[in-house]
Amino acid sequence: MRSLSAPEYPAAGRQRSLPSTDSRRLSSKTIVLEAGRPIDPAVDYVEHVMPYEKRYRGMGDRNRLQRYQPIQSQCGACDEYAGKFFVNDLDNPYSTPEGKPFSWIRGRQVGGKSIMWGRCVFRWSDLDYEANAKEGVAVDWPLRYKDVAPWWSYVEKFVGIQGRHEGLAQLPDGEFLKPWPMNAAEQKAREVLLTKFGGERLITNMRLAVLTEDHLGRQKCHLCGNCYRGCVTLSYFSSLNSTLPAARKTGNLTLRPFSVVHSVIYDPSTRKATGVRVVDSNTKEMFEVKAKVIFLCAAALESTRILLNSATAEFPKGLGNSSGELGHNLMDHIMGGGATGELPWAKDRREVGRRPDAIYVPRFRNVKTKHPDFQRGYGFEGRAERAGWERGAEMAGFGAGFKKSLIGDLGPWEMSFDGFGEMLPRHENYIEIDPHLVDAWGIPALRIHCAYSDNELKMQDDMVVTATEMLEAMGAKNIRTFKENNAPGLVIHETGTARMGRDPKTSVLNAHNQIWDVPNVFMTDGACMTSTANQNPSITYMALTARAVDYAVGQMKRRQL
Repeated sequence: MRSLSAPEYPAAGRQRSLPSTDSRRLSSKTIVLEAGRPIDPAVDYVEHVMPYEKRYRGMGDRNRLQRYQPIQSQCGACDEYAGKFFVNDLDNPYSTPEGKPFSWIRGRQVGGKSIMWGRCVFRWSDLDYEANAKEGVAVDWPLRYKDVAPWWSYVEKFVGIQGRHEGLAQLPDGEFLKPWPMNAAEQKAREVLLTKFGGERLITNMRLAVLTEDHLGRQKCHLCGNCYRGCVTLSYFSSLNSTLPAARKTGNLTLRPFSVVHSVIYDPSTRKATGVRVVDSNTKEMFEVKAKVIFLCAAALESTRILLNSATAEFPKGLGNSSGELGHNLMDHIMGGGATGELPWAKDRREVGRRPDAIYVPRFRNVKTKHPDFQRGYGFEGRAERAGWERGAEMAGFGAGFKKSLIGDLGPWEMSFDGFGEMLPRHENYIEIDPHLVDAWGIPALRIHCAYSDNELKMQDDMVVTATEMLEAMGAKNIRTFKENNAPGLVIHETGTARMGRDPKTSVLNAHNQIWDVPNVFMTDGACMTSTANQNPSITYMALTARAVDYAVGQMKRRQL
């Protein structure tokens, strides 16, 4: 987890809070506290390592995964190459009620989950920001598109986003680098859907934080296709590749790894936070970091866990919880509904390289007309591809003839559509401190209560129907539908638990991500979300963070914070 603060950094103590006289002044103005270890790209990035170089040929030590990472290994990226980027589940426990599983996927290292994220980035529209108010769900966002748009632009220009301008009201365009060309099968499928569905259903390029051209000192992608293992050319965006080096160049940054934030220190006389308590993850010793302003950016559940563990006499159910909403309104997306089919008309085509992007079908449900069965909507991620030589790992055969057959006959082209839908915010989906469970550093752990509702499950049913319709429209054969029973959390888009709002009686944060009750503490990760739309949320966190930091700096300059 990360807590961003300034400007004093004390030496570690022996399980005690250190007085300010024990602190040593740093020349930098900002300290980033990272719970995990530092990353050395030359050692830890292994995107070019071949299966024969790994002990288990890339398939992993299944016994070890089952023992130490039974939850993390539910994510396909937690394998023999990249499993080191995911937490040890024994050290990082949490609990759930019987029959309500939640798959909490986490990464603790400098760079966090930005090292192995999917890199899909989409703006929201006012269709998303206005939905709660129009439908009478939860509370209204204190923001609209115009409030966030300049900050999306700011982030997109820094990050480098490849994408295609489509002019869609429900999926606003951004500041894009040129996209990779779709392969021949995807391009034809795009043309077919535009014709058959009158422009309502559209195949476009995935909007992706991977460079298609050199950008701000980072090299364009070389199409190795193993992004989740790291990227030595820095072609995909991560805080380790981009924002932390940029911050370090200012001379105002101190980065301290192995620093697990326990709680926020609150001064009731000033009604402000004075710093954070931190446990050194190696020595297990506790110390304090003093700060004038604190940004909690530890990911949704961890940031809220910090506040729940920061209870005081004034806030017995968690710091900043006068509304009673802290911990509530937990959301994730719902996935695992869709279909796959063969494209017989593309068999003579081949693709060179391994594009890290895919195709995307933007939301088309509840855009212009109301669906009778569910609220909100979903988009599809997918791609058209042929089977590769790697399929040989599960086939019988040996020798030169076998290898030649794998390369010579790649089988038919297939197109897949996998839906990702919005989950409604509901008070009964919440997190709390488990009174009987602590992590490896002695910090009280979470108990997570979360389940999908009929609204999400009906949406998932519709994903299967519409994916099949699109495949049939493009003449696909051997169509196979799927509807998976995934637990919440596995989409890894968990949001909510400290929502923004217009009223301190019904929300935790104001329109600038500032805790109503503790104005020098900001939360700018997924915890702040009032609803979750259906788009991947990460670039919205980045935009809200940039916006909140700009506001905080202005407040500090005016001596109002």
